[in-house]
Amino acid sequence: MNALIETNITSLPLVAKGKVRDIYAVGDDHLLMITTDRLSAFDVVFPNGIPGKGKILNQFSLFWFKMFEPLIANHLSGIAPESVVAPSEVDQVKDRSVVVKRLKGVPLEAVVRGYLEGSGWKEYQDSHSVCGIKLPDGLQRADKLPQPLFTPATKAAVGDHDENISFEQACRAVGQELATEVRDISIKLYQRAADYALARGIIIADTKFEFGLNDQGELVLMDEVLTPDSSRFWPKDSYQVGTSPESFDKQYVRNWLEKIKWNKAPPAPLLPPDVIQVTHNKYLEAWQYLTK
Repeated sequence: MNALIETNITSLPLVAKGKVRDIYAVGDDHLLMITTDRLSAFDVVFPNGIPGKGKILNQFSLFWFKMFEPLIANHLSGIAPESVVAPSEVDQVKDRSVVVKRLKGVPLEAVVRGYLEGSGWKEYQDSHSVCGIKLPDGLQRADKLPQPLFTPATKAAVGDHDENISFEQACRAVGQELATEVRDISIKLYQRAADYALARGIIIADTKFEFGLNDQGELVLMDEVLTPDSSRFWPKDSYQVGTSPESFDKQYVRNWLEKIKWNKAPPAPLLPPDVIQVTHNKYLEAWQYLTK
């Protein structure tokens, strides 16, 4: 199977190209969002991808959107992606795309952390806090936090790095009422997903959500949801406090990059075949756990 790195939809105008998703306009009110097989780590996109990854990610998001329908509206339109492109372009969208409603994006990465890892663990070692939120002394790496933390970040352009900000900064950026609504629903969604996944053998250590506003000013869940690209998934049976847990997500790639001492600046190195295969297997295994 070949990886879909670039899309070429000539029947629709290209609106944006993200780290993983290509977005095309479908009239004035909808967008075609294609999840490619591109892989990014440390906010840099790699020259080769993970074959089939985009299809797996698309299924993850559809799964969670459906689960969360009682809690919050989402951006799905119900329009079949195959119906909005030329017949010769169907292979580029099949099983990896959605047609969504146009929204006004909320310019925040809504990050929720349930466990102490990644940049949160690094900050905790220096200050016993995460994004300015004070935590108890004596926590270890990968410890479960006393309660899930909302730690927003700015949404960076391709090639730039997201920046952690405080809740107060988020309030200044989007207004206190909207920031509070984003915080409260993000924690509620994370807790619902974490409880569901834990019962099926997966710990969701952290994740990030994105939201938009519809024409009525209502908050709507959008983009990707609880995928291995946007979350840390750990197998429950091998989880051990004090270590960096085995992971179902792209942490495997991050660890390989640390091992080869990449400077985390473009251009990214080519991913070797064994890293590609293991990463694909991890994404697929996480999907099988959640849907068993």
